[in-house]
Amino acid sequence: MTTRYPYSSAVAFLSLFAATTACADPSDDRFTLRLGAMHADGSGELYGDGSAAGVDASFREAFDLGGKEISPRIDGVFRFSDRNRLIFDYFRFKKDNNATLGRDLTYGDVTLPAGSFARYNAEFQLASLIYDFSVVDSPRFSAGLQIGAEWAKVDGRLRAEAGENQYRASAGEKGVAPVVGLRLTGKPSDKWLLSVQAQYLDAGWGNFDYEGEIKRANAIVEYRITDAFGVFAGYDWFKINYEESGRDARGGIDLEFKGPMAGITLAF
Repeated sequence: MTTRYPYSSAVAFLSLFAATTACADPSDDRFTLRLGAMHADGSGELYGDGSAAGVDASFREAFDLGGKEISPRIDGVFRFSDRNRLIFDYFRFKKDNNATLGRDLTYGDVTLPAGSFARYNAEFQLASLIYDFSVVDSPRFSAGLQIGAEWAKVDGRLRAEAGENQYRASAGEKGVAPVVGLRLTGKPSDKWLLSVQAQYLDAGWGNFDYEGEIKRANAIVEYRITDAFGVFAGYDWFKINYEESGRDARGGIDLEFKGPMAGITLAF
């Protein structure tokens, strides 16, 4: 998330973003609630490396989560002064999928041959409460720095069958950690609003039982039909890295969720 002109480049970018919006009255909304859904496309990658008996080995294998899923998405903004906001976000992805084993699966003395039935369930939840301070605040443009707390939960279950032989496995992790972020908002007119956010969390900052990180970015365009009601559309992206390591080995999983979103806006 060594340049000779870092300050001038940042100022030029903010000036360009602000120049794309015409002058508008400041928003009087004290509380804004956006209820919507994301057409989420989930994918992942398993990886690991280590050594045994003096031999180094590693692997990396990509997989998908069985197609796109309509996932609920909620966010709320409470503005308690011109420059100060509290932002709440919630996202949930859940997918059940049937598959056929593409290769033999062996555990102990039992082998499930390629072609056997397999079923997996995957669920990911993310909720955050963030304080946002507008370092730039004007009727047509604002830029905010964010800090807060984010809660994440990942659950996965796998069941495979071949005749009387069965294999079951499950894993789940959850925790809370500080999150930092950046927001850019433009208001071309009284009815239109443009917003971009990016956030980052390191699992080592909080009470997660694993190493890793969570990255998120989204952008929305909102149109107000009335002062209290509107519609919005945009795009959301999440990247989750989960990693565990021991004395001789390290392994983990990368999960990615991305897709368009849309919904309604209620303002008070």
